[in-house]
Amino acid sequence: MKFGIPGVAALIVAHVAGMIDLVALPIWVGALQERFGLSLQQSGGLVTLFLLGVVLASVTVAPRFNRIIQKRVAVTGFAVAALVFFAASTQTAFAPLAGLHGLAGVAVGSALSMIHGTIGRAENPHRLFAFAGMGLGFFAVIFLGVVPQIMIAAGGAALFLSFAVVMAVAAGVTALFLKAPGAAPEAVDRAPFSRAVWLLIVGISLMTFNQAMVFSFVEVIGSARGFAKEAVLGVLIALGFVNLFLPAPLAAVLEKRLNGFSVVQSGPAVQAALALAVTMATVFPLWAPAAAVFVAVQIFTHTFAFGLLARIDTSGRAVAATPAMLMIGSAFGPFIGGALSQNLGFPALGLAAVGVAVLSILSFNRAKASA
Repeated sequence: MKFGIPGVAALIVAHVAGMIDLVALPIWVGALQERFGLSLQQSGGLVTLFLLGVVLASVTVAPRFNRIIQKRVAVTGFAVAALVFFAASTQTAFAPLAGLHGLAGVAVGSALSMIHGTIGRAENPHRLFAFAGMGLGFFAVIFLGVVPQIMIAAGGAALFLSFAVVMAVAAGVTALFLKAPGAAPEAVDRAPFSRAVWLLIVGISLMTFNQAMVFSFVEVIGSARGFAKEAVLGVLIALGFVNLFLPAPLAAVLEKRLNGFSVVQSGPAVQAALALAVTMATVFPLWAPAAAVFVAVQIFTHTFAFGLLARIDTSGRAVAATPAMLMIGSAFGPFIGGALSQNLGFPALGLAAVGVAVLSILSFNRAKASA
């Protein structure tokens, strides 16, 4: 399906809004701990509630992707999320923040499932998802460079206000320019997922668990190691530039040159090696490069996984469940990462990441064998 330049732009903006946790996790957790006075476990738990809301919504609407009004769900989801994050900016206690995080997750998950399902029905889902990744990298540069400075001046509420603005922009852009694909042929829509699809979903979910478990605490780890606050923020800004110029453009250029299954089988191993460096390095010259490229591995690998899923399941349902397969791992990552950090120290995060990476590689290996 062709979307035109306005339609592609709307999909990219909506993808950025829906995937905001991928960029904001370390600032999010850090703000909840430092500026709202919550413990590491509570901070991770609030983000987990948001991600669980995304999962719940996505697993509910993704199977019905071809039978609902996709544009209406996307616009409504982002609009509700904007209102909920605005409400969160007025709260400081754990209980109301918990409820609002869960509700925001449901709204974002519903909208994002429509966006990813629509991308999956494009003429070239791999390339369009790569473009969306470039948009996310561009956004990360701005967000990580600006929002921490605003929070220093205006307090933690500025984080939630920034989320509200992003969601409101996504709601407006999708309302004006989103071109929904409509229904797929019934025979395709009703066909059950193959074994390869399910194994790819498991592998991606395990990678995102590692991503969230480690990346959520990058800022906290940097501070605990005694690195200067400005240096840690500099790494986060560098991370945004890396994400903009490296993984998604490379994934687009190398689409026809690399085997998708080879990429997804290698991704978890690289991710685990970087996790060990991020959680165990005590000198800044070793810690900083690993932290700066950590997210890039996930973006690059998932672009190829998205293309594989769209090729194997042409109904769009599997890729519509992308928020669920991403966030089911991410949902438990911050909470478990907080528990491990608080009770066993940061090196435990790296060791746990290695074990999870092994399971992810096994899943991708079996998916290749089943395809």
